[in-house]
Amino acid sequence: MAEINVVNRTLFHGDNLAFLRGINSGTVDLIATDPPFNKGKDFHATPDSLAAGARFQDRWTWHDDVHPEWVDRLEDDWPRVMGVINGSRLSYGDDMGAFLCFMGVRLIEMRRVLKPEGSLCLHCDPTASHYLKELLDAIFGRRSFRNEIVWHYKNASRGRKQFAKSHDVIFWYSRSPDAYVFNRDEVLVPYESGMTAWRYKKQGKKPPAGKTPDDVVVMPSLNTMDKERTGYPTQKPLALYELIINAASNPGGWVLDPFAGCATTCVAAERRSRKWIGMDIWDRAHRTVLDRLAAEKLAVPEIAESAGGGGQAQGMLTFGDVRYETDPPERTDDGEEAVPYLRVKLKAPAEPWQRLSRGEITERLAEAQAAPGGVICGGCGRVLEQEFLELDHIKPRSDGGANDITNRILLCSPCNRRKGDKLTLIGLVKENKKKAVAWMQDEQLAARARLRAEAKAAQTKDELA
Repeated sequence: MAEINVVNRTLFHGDNLAFLRGINSGTVDLIATDPPFNKGKDFHATPDSLAAGARFQDRWTWHDDVHPEWVDRLEDDWPRVMGVINGSRLSYGDDMGAFLCFMGVRLIEMRRVLKPEGSLCLHCDPTASHYLKELLDAIFGRRSFRNEIVWHYKNASRGRKQFAKSHDVIFWYSRSPDAYVFNRDEVLVPYESGMTAWRYKKQGKKPPAGKTPDDVVVMPSLNTMDKERTGYPTQKPLALYELIINAASNPGGWVLDPFAGCATTCVAAERRSRKWIGMDIWDRAHRTVLDRLAAEKLAVPEIAESAGGGGQAQGMLTFGDVRYETDPPERTDDGEEAVPYLRVKLKAPAEPWQRLSRGEITERLAEAQAAPGGVICGGCGRVLEQEFLELDHIKPRSDGGANDITNRILLCSPCNRRKGDKLTLIGLVKENKKKAVAWMQDEQLAARARLRAEAKAAQTKDELA
């Protein structure tokens, strides 16, 4: 197993996707995070507060916020995830689809960096929780679902037309469905009545220390006067995240928060003797971490005089260093990626022809497989309009097939579904010719399409070499 390639108490500033992709696989014990929820509004910190200037936009559009590279990777390697995203676009709208695409590529990396016994605890509310649950099932597998923890807080506002909204949810997924950390004894709660103690006393036995907590946690949210308050718009109580950290990780383990915000997870991890990594796009998050650690008397900032008489106020602590980084860490684990079904080691494409997007590959193959009236399906020989053709792999990804143009073909939808992620292209042709299937329409045309696609791939390599 690879060693972690990040120093304890590191806070990364910038887009967390690059930082997540830079962390070695299988090195983090717990990810506890509170990402955006697709609330459809902007959030700003309270002026003159510790987090003054902090803000983030929780609005999403498919056109502006979805990168073609995300879609390419999801469609190629995580089709189930792409299915959830497309379904949400139909049932809810493009904004939810864009949000889930943003989260999907990051959750895939979060799963990759977790140790085999590691866990993810993802905070959300009913705005997107149902859609995120589907997304998490597609990425982690439904057998890795452990709990939907309901955080119930008091709500002073009483609705007149519906029940008062007074809870968030935290989805707990383990990296493995069978091996994970749950420190029951660290989170026991008292029994509600004295009957349990009475029964044990009557039997001459020592009463247990407490019981396993319910999956509903009753805990007040932070009010405006609370001493924990930093002014950050979506700040959560330290006690809530300490409960999660105690339950799902061990002292000395690594805790990661890719959406660190005002650093509640980082501070809670420090208080519970865990190592931690934070990431946030807000450029003053590191100052908030230092101030909160100092307020908790866990660390005290000092001024270090340099040779030239200047001072360095950031990161100089009597209790360890808080590192501030803007560059992603460098992988030292041979770049191992988490791929569905098989764990294939994928190397970053080195040649220009290997870096073509799905759209660019599709256009080149549509030209190669063109025929009067449309484009030829490489599996059955049908000639259809280009809109009815889908890009697929000649050798399946589950067998280590590449994503570049040399391993691509355009197929009609029935052929694409029949081929799935198990059959090779030749296997599909054989299947189409079976009497029970009888889908082959023109074997010669299908063969011509395959030959032309192969020739186009060779031409592309020469052209872009």
